[in-house]
Amino acid sequence: MQLKNTGVVPGRRSYPPSVDAAWRTANNPRERNSNMEIKRSGSQPSNKGPADWFTGTVRIDPLFQANAPARAAGASVTFEPGARTAWHTHPLGQILIVTAGCGRVRRWGGPIEEIRPGDVIWFPPGEKHWHGATPTTAMTHIAIQENLDGKVVDWLEKVSDEQYQA
Repeated sequence: MQLKNTGVVPGRRSYPPSVDAAWRTANNPRERNSNMEIKRSGSQPSNKGPADWFTGTVRIDPLFQANAPARAAGASVTFEPGARTAWHTHPLGQILIVTAGCGRVRRWGGPIEEIRPGDVIWFPPGEKHWHGATPTTAMTHIAIQENLDGKVVDWLEKVSDEQYQA
């Protein structure tokens, strides 16, 4: 007995050709153009936060970079007590996820806000702001931002001690 190949997979619903092609691509590694990538903890070197962009001691641990067509990049940033960024903006905004310690954030013209582990902060595109540790407690956050025409951040002037203490 000869069976005819109808292209129907037993136990699977029939879908329009475009959906069926997407399913096959997603479920067949030979039909994909890329492979999963795992960045192992500790596989990327830590960097010291540059003095032009930060006040105090800051460590930046890269987590992931944007692989085209994706635009998002992320890093874990640790601020020692009193450390903070300079004022800055992001062309496509920024998300912070606080993972340890106690910190501060401030947008231009707004009050200082205290942030703690589990807090998620969104800065809209172009909003001038800074973030860092409190004067007595270190803080770590994950920072996620997107690349627009090769740029993820525009660094501005340093945050004065008066602005930090306000």
